Amino acid sequence: MSLWFDVARVTAGLNVLLLAVLLSIWGRNYLDLRSKHALGLMVFAVLLLLENLVALYIYLVDPTLSVWFSSAVPDIAWQGMMSLHVLETIGVGFLVWITMD
Repeated sequence: MSLWFDVARVTAGLNVLLLAVLLSIWGRNYLDLRSKHALGLMVFAVLLLLENLVALYIYLVDPTLSVWFSSAVPDIAWQGMMSLHVLETIGVGFLVWITMD
């Protein structure tokens, strides 16, 4: 198992937590305001949340893919996938910050 794999898993888990925070805030806003903007933000959060949950399932639970990802994927591929997860974490973290500010 590589460091890149560990970073990808941790950032995917962090993304799930951050998106759950955003989804709760945006869901509450939608219930109060009934605006299409709040609904769009909720759909955005749900889709990204599903993406990260699927990634975590593949990395941690799936009996075939979790073994393959932990042992057979080369480091260069993990560096690319880890970069995507880290960039997503930065973007979602920024959204959490401006939403809660």
